[in-house]
Amino acid sequence: MKTIASLAVLALGTAALSGGAIAQDKTYKIPTVVKISGIQWFNRMEEGVDEFAAETGNNAYQVGPASADAQLQVQLIEDMIAQGADAITVVPFSPEAVEPVLKRAMDAGITVVTHEASDIENAQWDLEAFRNFDFGGTIMQGLAECMGEEGEYTVFVGSLTSKTHNEWVDGAIAYQKENYPNMTLVGDKNETYDDQQQAYQKAQEILRTYPDIKGMQGSASTDVAGIGLAIEERGLEDDVCVFGLSLPSIAGQYMETGAVDGIYFWDPKLAGKAMNKLAVMLLNGEEVGDGMDLGIPGYEKLQQDGKVLYGEASVKVTKDNMADYPL
Repeated sequence: MKTIASLAVLALGTAALSGGAIAQDKTYKIPTVVKISGIQWFNRMEEGVDEFAAETGNNAYQVGPASADAQLQVQLIEDMIAQGADAITVVPFSPEAVEPVLKRAMDAGITVVTHEASDIENAQWDLEAFRNFDFGGTIMQGLAECMGEEGEYTVFVGSLTSKTHNEWVDGAIAYQKENYPNMTLVGDKNETYDDQQQAYQKAQEILRTYPDIKGMQGSASTDVAGIGLAIEERGLEDDVCVFGLSLPSIAGQYMETGAVDGIYFWDPKLAGKAMNKLAVMLLNGEEVGDGMDLGIPGYEKLQQDGKVLYGEASVKVTKDNMADYPL
C-alpha cells in the first residue's frame, strides 16, 4: 500500500495570488505568446496577463497556437513583430525553434523576455519560477516516499525539445540515482505533446510493458491527468504512485480518487504577471539583476545566473490541501 507524502501548506491566500497592484505611467504593447491556447495552464496564465493589463494600463494580452506546434508559435511571434509590439514575452514550445524569430524581434528593437527557456540566446532575460534541475529532485522526493523508495518508475515530458520538462526529469533521475538505489528507471522519456489523451495512451502502454511498475512522473500539466485515468481504469490506485506538474483544476478529480498522489506547480497567473512586469522594467530602462524584487509572490528575491532570473515559486499539493489553491 502506498503512502502520500506529508506536506507543509504554503501560506498563499487570495490576496497573495493576485500579486497586488503594479502602478506605472508610460504604457506599452506587450503580447505574451504561449505554447498552446485552450488548456487550463495557459488559461490561468492569461488571467495574470489580463490582470497586469488592468492594473497598469498596458496593452498586455496573450496569444497561442491551437495545437502544440513550434512552427505555429513562430508564426504568431512573426505576427507580433509585424504588429509593432514594444515587448514580447514568450513561453517557447521549442526554444531552438523560436531562436531565429526572437533574434528578428530583438533586431527590430523589441524587448524579449522568455519563460521555461533557461538556455535561450535571443532574449534579454529568461525568467524561471525556480531552478529546474532542483525542482525535478523535489518531485522525485515525493514519488520515492510514495513508492517506499524502491521499484520501477518512468517519466513523461510534453516534448523532447521542451527545455524545462527535460531538466525536471533529468533532475529527478539524478536525484533518484544518488539517493534511492533501489529504484529503477524503465523505458525512455515518454513524449505526450502536452496532450492528456497522449499521456493516457502512453501510460496504458507502460502498464502493459512493465506490469510491476510502481511510479510515474509527469511534466506537462496534462500528463498526470492522463496517467491517472489509466490508473483508475485498471484499479491500480493503491499500486502505482503518480506525481508531477499539474494544477488542481486539471488533476484534482484524480487526486480525490487516489489515482494521482501529488502535484507540484508554480502559479502560471503569477508567472504571466512577472514576465510582463520584467518587460516593462526593461522598457523603462530600470536596473535588472540579482536580488531584485518584482513585487509578485515567489519573485521577490530573484537569483541571477547569466541572463536567467530564478524565483522561488513552487507549490506542492495533495488531496488534503488542494482546496487551498483554486487554480
